[in-house]
Amino acid sequence: MLKKLEQKTADFIAAEQLTPAGGKILLAISGGADSTALLYILAALRLDICCAQINHQLRGDDAQKDEDFVIEQCQKLKVPVITNKIDVRDYAKKSKLSIETAARILRIRNLVDIAKSQNCSCIATAHHKNDNAETIIDRLIRGTGLRGLCGIWPAKKFTDGITFIRPLLCAARDEIIQYLNSRNLNWCTDRTNTDFAYRRNFIRHRLLPALQNDSQSDIVERLALLSKASRGFYLMICRTTDTIWPDITVANENEIIVDSDKIASQPAEIKIEIVRRALAHLDCHEQDVTERHFTNILRLSDAGRLQLPNRVTVHRQGGKTIFEKLLKTKPAQSVAPEHVVLKVPGVTQFGPCTINADIIEIEPKDLAGFKKTKTNFVEWFYFEKLKLPLEVRPRKRGDKFWPLGLAGEKRVGKFLTAAKVSQSLRRRLLVVADSDKIIWLCPVRISEQAKVTGRTQKVLQLQVVENQ
Repeated sequence: MLKKLEQKTADFIAAEQLTPAGGKILLAISGGADSTALLYILAALRLDICCAQINHQLRGDDAQKDEDFVIEQCQKLKVPVITNKIDVRDYAKKSKLSIETAARILRIRNLVDIAKSQNCSCIATAHHKNDNAETIIDRLIRGTGLRGLCGIWPAKKFTDGITFIRPLLCAARDEIIQYLNSRNLNWCTDRTNTDFAYRRNFIRHRLLPALQNDSQSDIVERLALLSKASRGFYLMICRTTDTIWPDITVANENEIIVDSDKIASQPAEIKIEIVRRALAHLDCHEQDVTERHFTNILRLSDAGRLQLPNRVTVHRQGGKTIFEKLLKTKPAQSVAPEHVVLKVPGVTQFGPCTINADIIEIEPKDLAGFKKTKTNFVEWFYFEKLKLPLEVRPRKRGDKFWPLGLAGEKRVGKFLTAAKVSQSLRRRLLVVADSDKIIWLCPVRISEQAKVTGRTQKVLQLQVVENQ
């Protein structure tokens, strides 16, 4: 018969749909009270698990003792265990990160790698209600919005389709200790957990107890209810953002252009979510972005420019908010030549870009299907109207072309200004031309003279892939 906490955890896993049927779970275990309890709970539930213990090499002999303890517990339960040692101090120094940030990055990276090697669909961590309360308080101190009030999510998808799950988020710390004592189980104690130099420890041992002493209700439970309500409201915001995102943004690998005019009437919560997604797309180290950053971005004027974490900049230009990732110096081989003749059909390399050319026979009914798959880097052209050979080259001074949808020919420079194309995108612009005219300013606009019509029988499909 399952103990109370074991049944409670089983019910929570089922309610939140944390594990796919028959899916294998990797348990991230440190040897502390929480992860030791979760090990025994998951084993009691007869779930398919294996364990991973990451030794950060920050606590000398104590870290090795924790590793030995974890191995002993896993052997007792006949649960497979993988141990890894990571050099957090060296990585923090080389990457110019704090010890805490470096440890988190390396730990997640190692856990994901182990999960993939063991065919695990998810990684379980032992976060509980008290951890959730501490997280919310920490975010309130630093400054947060609605998303921060969501606290720790029961499940969160990371890279490569691996999901992190928190089966103990239904339980408070006292329940976990009571469970361990009821089963006469030991655990390891990390002495750094009492070091008040870490803000999280101050919140845990000083601030949260002080708040509880002055309250007639359970603060941890109240914050758990707040986070659950916030998650529900935030998911509603996400659904709204999902519907408008394709219409208001142009997303390239190192740049997101947001149409500020189109979102002017949206609620502040939607605007903040749009900004958050743009920053996440550019890997802006979200944990280092504060409420002040969001406020400054939303108030940005055309003359302003903001520098954000991890080499991301934001500026306004003609009704657009442009988020850009500043790249490191490119290798010499990525520099594009003056021009290259395209292989039609075939594959052509042009500096850092690969251009795929295919000739496709179509019928009028095929045009609707193309519109669904089209991107800024995939275009169709009326093959019979092209004068081969085709070439790809950078933009030249004095270039002219007839933009799709306009009445006649324009200078490229004037067209780009009227279309409010950012300077960063102009620097990456490719010109595709036949022997008579420009047919595509990639990835901005094709030529009216090369567009596909209902009479087109053969299409030239060009796809440009920006390699790193």
